[in-house]
Amino acid sequence: MLAKTDKIEIITTAPALAAFTQKLAGQSTIAVDLEADSMHSYREKVCLLQFTTEEETILIDPLAVPDLTPLAPVLANPAIRKIFHAADYDIRCLYRDFSLEINGLFDTMIACQFLGEEKVGLADVLLKYFGIELDKQYQRADWSKRPLSPEMIRYAAEDTAHLHRLSVILEEALREKGRLTWVQEECGLMEKVRHSEPGGPLFLRLKGAGVLPRRSLAVLEALLQWRDREAQRRDSPHFKVLGNKSLLHLARTMPHSLQGLVGIEGVSPRVVDRYGKSLLTAIEAGKAVPEGELPSFPRTERRLRDEQVDQRLVRLKAWRTEKAEALQMDPGIVINNALLEEIAWHQPHDEKTLRQTPGLKNWQGEVLAEGLLKTLAQA
Repeated sequence: MLAKTDKIEIITTAPALAAFTQKLAGQSTIAVDLEADSMHSYREKVCLLQFTTEEETILIDPLAVPDLTPLAPVLANPAIRKIFHAADYDIRCLYRDFSLEINGLFDTMIACQFLGEEKVGLADVLLKYFGIELDKQYQRADWSKRPLSPEMIRYAAEDTAHLHRLSVILEEALREKGRLTWVQEECGLMEKVRHSEPGGPLFLRLKGAGVLPRRSLAVLEALLQWRDREAQRRDSPHFKVLGNKSLLHLARTMPHSLQGLVGIEGVSPRVVDRYGKSLLTAIEAGKAVPEGELPSFPRTERRLRDEQVDQRLVRLKAWRTEKAEALQMDPGIVINNALLEEIAWHQPHDEKTLRQTPGLKNWQGEVLAEGLLKTLAQA
């Protein structure tokens, strides 16, 4: 059964999904996007999928039909091109929630980056090429709520409705610049990204935790564990319970009374009333960790400073700036700092050795090798 809203069909049953999948299997190109609820739930999930063919835009409601296995052969078939804009997040989510793999990717954001576009967000790109203004008010909407409003449905459909003709324009421009194979390689690598759950203590994922002393780390971990339990109980994202800045402040100052919580950024009187005792309990738990069991922030072993390596890196970065200007691309897209540092350290003397640098892509080897080697050879 297909539920129709404002002429945009929404698939809500398994038979409708099966029938639609058969239609997709006969397409040469499809545009794909999804909406999730990361801003509104403890564990984010895909709440809507958008597909645009040459003829129509169809939405799939995975909350109504959670088994998306019928889509697997189509999405995995490299002979059917899948157009995404900024595919990284979507590919990770599709594999995480449904074990769906993407092959045959053409990412219009990557294409824009390799064409030197200053603004590569979908709204900016559509405005530039087609004069279309996307309504941004639903970017942070709760896509898990049902029924979806007509405005939300139209917003979702717009995300894929224009990707076919955009991809044609971008592909032709890439071909004219001789960069289509560059983007194809980047898209092939993007197809392989996967979601992974981070392990270890929660403080490892918190920016700013690395400068805290060990006792404060213990308090921070206790606070983070409390927040995680509370967020799970409420089915809410962590930031809606209490923000990271507030937790870091609490871990540093370790207040011992409700009065001590007052005035801390993000800790309103309402938060004190609701969570004050729980926060103090967590702080005391961290303070009670035995000295020999205090956590520590892992330190990655840093390379010893080498003046010659530093000088090579400076020259490489200067060369990259010139090369990026010549290509009219962002320097970080041409080659990132980590790769330049690796090359500066190992100082390859020939193209074969250079192209064995971990992370260096084929197109980079072809386009950049001569300049990199000449720069390295400078005294």
